[in-house]
Amino acid sequence: MSQATRTPKPPIVRETSSSPSGDVALGLLPLVAVSLTTCWMLARPTSHVLLALAPYVALGALLLLRLPPSHPGPGLGPGNRLTLARATLVLPLAAPAFMPGVVTGTGYWWLVVLSAIALVLDALDGPLARRTETVSAFGARFDMELDAFLLVALSVLLWRTGKAGSWVLLIGGLRYAFVLGGILWPRLRGELPPRRRRKVICAVQGIVLVVGLAPVILPALATVIAALALLLLVYSFAVDTWWLAAGGISLRPSRNPSNVDAA
Repeated sequence: MSQATRTPKPPIVRETSSSPSGDVALGLLPLVAVSLTTCWMLARPTSHVLLALAPYVALGALLLLRLPPSHPGPGLGPGNRLTLARATLVLPLAAPAFMPGVVTGTGYWWLVVLSAIALVLDALDGPLARRTETVSAFGARFDMELDAFLLVALSVLLWRTGKAGSWVLLIGGLRYAFVLGGILWPRLRGELPPRRRRKVICAVQGIVLVVGLAPVILPALATVIAALALLLLVYSFAVDTWWLAAGGISLRPSRNPSNVDAA
């Protein structure tokens, strides 16, 4: 065969050991390591690792069941792998929110560190998926659900510190109330145009809750910043609810409507 007619071979992607189930299994290592460290920092029995392990197994099973056959791989894809890595931090830090007992100042610093790392990674998984051209609706939903769960955990933790009243639980609960509203009122399940407002306000919630958890932050300050963050969140959901209730009429028409969940 001449050089002119030779057909170039496709590039070989060396991902021989990569598969969705392999990615999930690999995540068990950091999950257990972070969970054991959390138990040690919070002076809890190592059996409490199960409080993070059980949800991770359920999460992994759900990911494998819901992963579309046409999902851009290999494995879960780079962006989703990073989101899964974030889950290995979020689940261990969420476990203390539902554990009995009091968390000490040192323990809260550890939770603040884990939360801060999780928030930083949240800013990276989307760009990584776009850079590797593996963006998908599945990945966006995975990222969004993990964000929502993190806000629930952080709001419960802040409430348990006594720095904010039970109203702070609304920060973690509003998104689920919106979903429930969509079940009761189908109009709320309509498509929302993409808005930077949602991403910014969601990020503000996480940052405020993490800052409020820091032992050096006085309860009065934690209450004020959490209340302001909640007002922003209520505003964001109110705008989206009004937009959907009005049948998609907006003062700022979107050039590229897509199915993006509120806040």
